[in-house]
Amino acid sequence: MSYIMSLMLFFNSIKPAEALPSLIQKGKASFYSKKFNGRKTAYGERVVAESLAGAHRSLPLNTLVEVTNLDNQRSVVVRINDRGPFTKSRVIDLTHAAAQALGMVSRGVANVSLRVVGKGQALAALVPSATINTPDAFQPLLEPVL
Repeated sequence: MSYIMSLMLFFNSIKPAEALPSLIQKGKASFYSKKFNGRKTAYGERVVAESLAGAHRSLPLNTLVEVTNLDNQRSVVVRINDRGPFTKSRVIDLTHAAAQALGMVSRGVANVSLRVVGKGQALAALVPSATINTPDAFQPLLEPVL
């Protein structure tokens, strides 16, 4: 009986997974092809090639991640709003604008490191999607890590 009670207490104390600030992961990144533009993400938003967003298998949705291209040291902060990539060798899928900021469009795939920097705001509730058409327009919507 005490074994069962111990198990119940243990499983009741488990909290949902949260992204740890400064969590670092290394691997390969790719970016969405044009056929995904306009399709819905796991977060319920539409894929917009000009936004700074990405897909990760396990990080919580709406997490802000700094992605650094290890070949040229260029970095960009993206918001996780989708699940994927579904290719084992990759750790993140990016939008075209994020891939362009990293300088990886011509190669298609890049070696990257990921670092969690915080949690983003819900874009759909803040502004119409038409106003976020450049990477620079996305930057004021980022929240700092507290």
